[in-house]
This record gives sequence, C-alpha cells and structure tokens, in this order.
Amino acid sequence: MANESPLSVFHRENGAVFAEYEGWLLPQHFGDPTAEYQLLRSAAGLIDLPQRALLQFTGPDRLSFLQGMLSNDLRRLNPFDGQYAAILTQQGKVIADVRVLCAMNSFYLDFWENLKSKVIAHLQRYLVADDVEIADRSAEYTFLSMQGPSAEMLLQKLLSATPLPTRAKQHAMIDIEGAAICIVREDRGRDPAFDLILPRANATRVARVLTEAARQFSAGWVGEEAQNILRVENGIPRYGLDFNENNLFLEVGIDDAVSFTKGCYLGQEIVERIRSRGHVNKKLCGLLLDGSSPAAAGDPIHADGKFVGTITSSVLSLRLDRPIALGYLGKEHWDPGTIVSVQREQSTIRATVSQIPFSGSS
Repeated sequence: MANESPLSVFHRENGAVFAEYEGWLLPQHFGDPTAEYQLLRSAAGLIDLPQRALLQFTGPDRLSFLQGMLSNDLRRLNPFDGQYAAILTQQGKVIADVRVLCAMNSFYLDFWENLKSKVIAHLQRYLVADDVEIADRSAEYTFLSMQGPSAEMLLQKLLSATPLPTRAKQHAMIDIEGAAICIVREDRGRDPAFDLILPRANATRVARVLTEAARQFSAGWVGEEAQNILRVENGIPRYGLDFNENNLFLEVGIDDAVSFTKGCYLGQEIVERIRSRGHVNKKLCGLLLDGSSPAAAGDPIHADGKFVGTITSSVLSLRLDRPIALGYLGKEHWDPGTIVSVQREQSTIRATVSQIPFSGSS
C-alpha cells in the first residue's frame, strides 16, 4: 500500500487527482497541469513534499563524523546555514543526495524518503567509535514548499515583520498559527523557493493558512506533473530517475554538492582521481527533441549508428513548446549542437544536445 501525505484529505477536498510516485500517493494535478505550471512561472505554487525523510545528528562528534561521510565541507557552516551534499560509496557512486541544515546543537539531513533505510544502514555501518546519535524525525515532520516569482512577497506578507532567509539553504524558525516551522530558502532556477519543515500534527492548519494567503497573489497548489516539467526545464536531476547508486558522482552534474578542498571523505579518492583525469566517460546532458512527443526513460540514444547513451527524463516543455529530455551521453557527444537520435519504440527522434538549464528557461 502506498504512503499518503498528512494532507491527503485536504487535497481531495481541493480537487486533487492522485497517482503513485515511488511508493507515495501524491497529487498528480489539481485539475489543470498547464495552469499549475504557469503558477510556478508567473506567480507562486504550493507543493506538498511528504516524501522527504529527516534525520537529526547530535553528539560531540557529529561534525567530524558527517565530515567524513559527506562530499561537501560542513566546516563552512554556521548555525542556520545549510548546503547540498552527497553520500557516496567507497567507489565514488551516489547513495543519496541530501540537504544539510546546521542547527545550534545538531545537524539535520533531509532527502527522499525511499532512500532512508539505505542511508541509515550505510551511516551506521561507519558509526564505530564516534559519539553521535542518529534520530529519525521523519514521522514527526512533513515538508511543504512555495516557489515562484511571488513566493517571497507572499510569505513576507503572511509573516509580517519576521525576516526570511536570504541565502541558498539558509533557514530560520517561524510561527504560523502557533506551529513552530523551519523555513529553508531553496531557490530552484531563477525564482525564489522556500521549503517549510513543520510538525505533521499542524500540517492541515498550516496548509489552510497558506492556501488563503496564496489566493491574494493568484497562487495555488501544484501537482507532480507540472513540477516535473519545470524540473526538467531547469536541468535538475532527480535521484531514482536521473541517477542512482550505479552512477559515479561526477557523472550526475550536481557539482554544488562537493568540495574539492575539504580533504578525506568516503569516496573522495575516486572523485579526485576522476577530476584530475579531467572528465568522466559519460555525463548527464540536455536534449532538444524534434516532433511533438517526449521520449521515455530508458530510450536508447544513437549517433552514427552506434549506441551512445540513454534517456532518463523527458517532458513536453511548456516554456519552449517542444519536447526536451535529460540523458547520459558519452564524452564525444557533449558539445551543444551535436545531433543524435533517440529510439522511441518503432520511431526515431532527431535530437540536439543542449546546455542545461535549457535555453529560454530559468
């Protein structure tokens, strides 16, 4: 049985159409995916993110332990700072991509919930003599997000004099209807975005307040379908779709998740060896597809009659009015403008390699 959001009843009352995504029953849309996409582009969209896990790390060795397990440099963080990072295998492959939040007396990691068992088992395997306690807070908290050009103005009006975080991954504690909420600045593309980590018990009450505030800015709820279109347009890879534990870290294009100067961490030797060599053999690239239909994950990519890569995500871009895709290509085909072909069932789709984010998107 699929997991459900604490807001499932609330969403049904507001016309949500549900579909299953990686073990979670989530709103696919609220009646009009195209209109919801336009909210993200021109106003603000409210997004339910119950499928995020939250781990808390306390104890005197929390910094040294996580410093040895994550690809980024936690020593740069002060309380209420944050950063993007990855957990790697010894072979430099990606177990999970995570967000790190530095609190006064602890660190928090949040990431996709379906990776939780794997992440906890991996971390505990290396937790030997370190004085660190790992507490799973996933059952206590849930996540909401607001993003789009009006998101900051909307939240600032709702919160009155309470200042909002101004830097990426910076966070602060706010109060909405008596609920203590951690708000994290998480800009995606050009527009501001804020993620709210709130007690599950307060989720419906907070959702109603946000919904009422959103109406004043012609904003509203956005389902998975519209979110995914914007994600691909912005060239943001998603774990489980565009990369997994079979991918080397430097293939994926999440370069803001690594520090090349921090020193030793699990997988660092492989990452540094690849960096010093100058390149990986394949990497995630953008593709502009001819025609009117997107490709599908797993579709093979060819050039000069040879297999050169695989599609991972593809959507019909509403911004560009054409299908686009993310996929892995061998290094001979990375240059923007390179022509390749995608095999989609019995047809062949001409495709042009593109920089990501895609031209014309944020």
